[in-house]
Amino acid sequence: MDTKALRQKILDLAIRGKLVPQDPNDEPASVLLERIRTEKERLIAEGKIKRPKKAKASSSESHYRNDFQPPFPIPDSWEWVTIGDISSSILYGVSESAKDNGQYKLLRITDIQNNQVNWRTVPSTDFPPGKVVPYILHKGDILFARTGATVGKSYLVNQCPPNTIYASYLIRIQTFQNIEPAYLKFFFESGFYWQQISEGSVGIGQPNVNGTSLSLLKIPIPPKSEQMRIVGAIQNVLSTVDSIEAGKQSTLTSVNQAKSKILELAMQGKLVPQDPSEEPAADMLRRVNPKARIITDNPHYPQLPDNWVISSIGDIFAINPKNIAKDSTLAGFVPMASIEDGYSDSFEYTPKEWGEIKNGFTHFADGDIAVAKISPCLENRKSMILRGLPNGIGSGTTELLVFRSKVIYPPYGLLFFKSSSFISKCVGTFNGVVGQQRVNKTIVGAMPIPIPPYNEQKQIVEKVNQLFIFLDAMQSNLSD
Repeated sequence: MDTKALRQKILDLAIRGKLVPQDPNDEPASVLLERIRTEKERLIAEGKIKRPKKAKASSSESHYRNDFQPPFPIPDSWEWVTIGDISSSILYGVSESAKDNGQYKLLRITDIQNNQVNWRTVPSTDFPPGKVVPYILHKGDILFARTGATVGKSYLVNQCPPNTIYASYLIRIQTFQNIEPAYLKFFFESGFYWQQISEGSVGIGQPNVNGTSLSLLKIPIPPKSEQMRIVGAIQNVLSTVDSIEAGKQSTLTSVNQAKSKILELAMQGKLVPQDPSEEPAADMLRRVNPKARIITDNPHYPQLPDNWVISSIGDIFAINPKNIAKDSTLAGFVPMASIEDGYSDSFEYTPKEWGEIKNGFTHFADGDIAVAKISPCLENRKSMILRGLPNGIGSGTTELLVFRSKVIYPPYGLLFFKSSSFISKCVGTFNGVVGQQRVNKTIVGAMPIPIPPYNEQKQIVEKVNQLFIFLDAMQSNLSD
């Protein structure tokens, strides 16, 4: 079940008047809006609020322009308005620096996560007491991120400490009492709202919205009683959706944990039965690579089957081997972004002449195993077996380690490099600054690898694939 799409469908039905039935006894929204217009004119006359720019002496009928085309039909008792029509204030926050101690709490964009605020971590600030009143937050206020990656996201203030103000990258909207804030908040999560934000945001690389663009957003307003019924219905339905989502996430986590456990069992010789008639891994290793060191006693793998062996990665694999080809030879180029993460073995390449990509990049060939060495790509399991490259060769990002071996069946080797035991050893040796941490080739080369007989490597891969097909089907069903 696609719970995100379901949530949007519920909100879509709500703002179209299709979630709860209309009650003919409800006072129409037109009467509610007339009271708002009267109240707004009174406050303007008393100097308590300013008349919006470009507004005429009377804002009545502002939403009944003859050229207005409703985006979609709404019930007869509803009305189309703009956010500016129903707002008593649209105000930017203060440009003050956060501090540990101050007269006021200072709510910032970064303090709002998933529609929640941990008020204990919200910093403080100082502000002239004679100018602070307009910026004090109250229950029912709605805040908007006006720039950056979170542009357009909103937060409904349900409660906050006394004397809390908000920072300059937020815009606050206050509405009149005849508008239910929770209904507005649900509207600000709807697809129709986000469509308008997308069309109205400005900026290249740093989209933003401002008070004017927010005030011009169109919104369908139901009667006040129906607003309350809609809010109650949405809350009831979404609580069920949240429960489904929590169960879905729990199941997805369990699936990933199961995959990790399967690989660990595979690397311990516990996934398929051993065949005593097979050539032991030690004999195979001595025959193919007499110089390889065999580790007979390793604390990481204390209970491996008798016909398995442990050696170092550097003794089993050639690491980062080089290709030799004519410059005119067609090859495949693979950037990190073209490597799928997780337990997948998928990647994409761009055909290029070898002369263009042979210098300054990591070489590989069909049959090689490529593994990301930089965080978080390594932890995200960006690794694959190279196959189907033009002329069997290619190169790619320098943040790869490439492994080539004559004693390891490549799909088995890939399972090892995707295992949590290998990844955890790498993470424990990371070096470099934050954001550029990676594992060293020499350190990886010294790490141990458990080696089964060659035919058993194939059997392990076949068994893992069978189990993963079942688990992948579970994941796919959760997304339908």
